[in-house]
Amino acid sequence: MAEIIHPPMDQLQDLEYCIDSNPPWAETILLAFQNYILMLGTSVMIPSVLVPAMGGSDGDKARVIQTLLFVAGINTLLQALFGTRLPAIVGGSFAYIIPIAYIINDSSLQRISNRHERFLQTMRAIQGALIVASSIQIILGYSQVWGLFSRYIGSILKCEVVSPAMLDYIVLHRLRFPCRFFSPLGMAPVVALVGLGLFQRGFPLLGNCVEIGLPMLLLVIGLSQYLKHVRPIRDVPIFERFPVLICVAIIWIYSLILTASGAYRDKPNATQLSCRTDRANLISTAPWFMFPYPLQWGPPTFSAGHSFAMMSAVLVSMVESTGAYKAASRLAIATPPPAYVLSRGIGWQGIGILLDGLFGTGTGSTVSVENVGLLGLSRVGSRRVVQLSAAFMIFFSILGKFGAVFASIPFPIFAALYCVLFGLVASVGLSFLQFTNMNCMRNLIITGLSLFLGISIPQFFNDYWNLKHRGLVHTNAGWFNAFLNTVFLSPATVGLIVAVFLDNTLEVEKSKKDRGMPWWVKFRTFRGDNRNEEFYTLPFNLNRFFPPT
Repeated sequence: MAEIIHPPMDQLQDLEYCIDSNPPWAETILLAFQNYILMLGTSVMIPSVLVPAMGGSDGDKARVIQTLLFVAGINTLLQALFGTRLPAIVGGSFAYIIPIAYIINDSSLQRISNRHERFLQTMRAIQGALIVASSIQIILGYSQVWGLFSRYIGSILKCEVVSPAMLDYIVLHRLRFPCRFFSPLGMAPVVALVGLGLFQRGFPLLGNCVEIGLPMLLLVIGLSQYLKHVRPIRDVPIFERFPVLICVAIIWIYSLILTASGAYRDKPNATQLSCRTDRANLISTAPWFMFPYPLQWGPPTFSAGHSFAMMSAVLVSMVESTGAYKAASRLAIATPPPAYVLSRGIGWQGIGILLDGLFGTGTGSTVSVENVGLLGLSRVGSRRVVQLSAAFMIFFSILGKFGAVFASIPFPIFAALYCVLFGLVASVGLSFLQFTNMNCMRNLIITGLSLFLGISIPQFFNDYWNLKHRGLVHTNAGWFNAFLNTVFLSPATVGLIVAVFLDNTLEVEKSKKDRGMPWWVKFRTFRGDNRNEEFYTLPFNLNRFFPPT
């Protein structure tokens, strides 16, 4: 047998700062600001799509963006301090757009003739739906059900009824069960699809202004990869460490010059919206100072149909966040988060969605995939960087005019970054396959089918959906349409369904080693690996009061 030159590695080796090591303070501040700039793309785009459809004005859009950034900062701090403790940014999610569109198109709201009043009533309905739906993640997280599901999904699939006594037996004898939880083979397509599934936010949006987006893409690749060893200042690899800041600054100035020179004066409106730096109307409409507060849009309103529709997005964001957490752990040079830590993170994410509903962000929260990819691009997985980035979000959301300046960056610039960062997250997911036997036809079929259907099925559903139509599923029950369309428009969720089902039903007994279970099992419990305590122990000695289970 040929010698294995590159043996499987639990942790990546070529990152400079891991989760609990920190760069010098000057670098930390710049890295934190870089994370803040990157997450602006999604934070601006979601309200820019939804607020006008709700009847809101440019001023309403600016206030929603500020609120979304403010709550994202709070949620990121909570997650980094008390949740998974991974360096993951928690921000607005596109997974909520379909149920929100269902609420926007509710006939009772559409009958309101005054646009501002319709915006307020729609926002209150979205708030109520988010508050109710957040209970899903809060319950599944803090009850440890989500962690239990991730560990014992296979065993539960094989038993029609699982009694408490049987559950205790599973816990005590889990190694005897051939299909007991997510395996590396089952999770690899899910994590990969967290990145690959966002392909429509990459080059298709870059192409809306190719003269800005393409130079941005080439510059990012050139600086971060080909010039990464160039150290012009104090031996600091600035091109490797700060590619987003440098490239955004250069291309933003370039786009300002194009706008000022009149390059887009006679272009179609869609081109001007994508390319010009003065079409967002954020700077002129944002207040100088605004402190977001709960119920600022008025008391939430509650509807069973709206809440059921929103629950689908909460479930989807939970699946996508699980994949993102696993990618973040690998890029932060940490061990995979144990089931207890994963449940703790999902519980705090549920609290974050509750805060979204109370403050009125217009959407729910999930882990920012682009910021996870930035951990690998900059080779810095420090938790402190993300915590300081949360402070930037809160600060610039309060000082509206200053934050609006950065929020006016043309979106094709962000789309170019997404091409690199989403691809990097996808490759992290595929790296889990190193712990499996990819010379096994069973594994090849499961991996290929999961990846293909995870991209193909959501694309099929996407072809039938837009903000004003009900989508492929269009029964008389609007909440049911929104629920199914949301689930099957999520590549990671479809990939999870296909991969976990096949992995836990096909030749399971004789495929334990092929699935990568011997490597995976030691990371499933908090005490299973002594490195887990280093990465995931709560601060302020809180583990005394919340002991790992």
